[in-house]
Amino acid sequence: MSGETTITMTGNVVADPELRFTPGGAAVCNFRMANTPRKFNRQSNEWEDGEPLFLGVAVWRQQAEHVAESVQRGMRVIVVGRLTQRQYEDREGKTRSSYEIQAEEVAPSLLRATAAVTKASGTAQRGQQTAQQPQGDPWATGGYSEPPF
Repeated sequence: MSGETTITMTGNVVADPELRFTPGGAAVCNFRMANTPRKFNRQSNEWEDGEPLFLGVAVWRQQAEHVAESVQRGMRVIVVGRLTQRQYEDREGKTRSSYEIQAEEVAPSLLRATAAVTKASGTAQRGQQTAQQPQGDPWATGGYSEPPF
């Protein structure tokens, strides 16, 4: 949608993701992540940590289940999505704001780690049925003889 704030954040997952289901059966996975900026102090000749930024992340549907199976506390991840703000009242009755990323993509960071990616089988991609892929051909077009453009 136009006018929405898109954000890409790299950081560490601070608690194991929680997977829940709405009354309508849609999966939603929530987790919190943090990023702490580092600056080099020329006077002390050392790196110093800045103030950490904590954000909640919400992931929906099939991807929510994939995140719940793949991501755990301490992992460094890259999240791309829409930044949303929610207002609420705290226990003292003061209005507060919280920020959350409605994730479109979640991926492991390979800066200091390796990952083995396994394609999920039997899942629909964006509401479409997936065709059986021929063995050894991950780029198969699902049996179409013409490109979709």
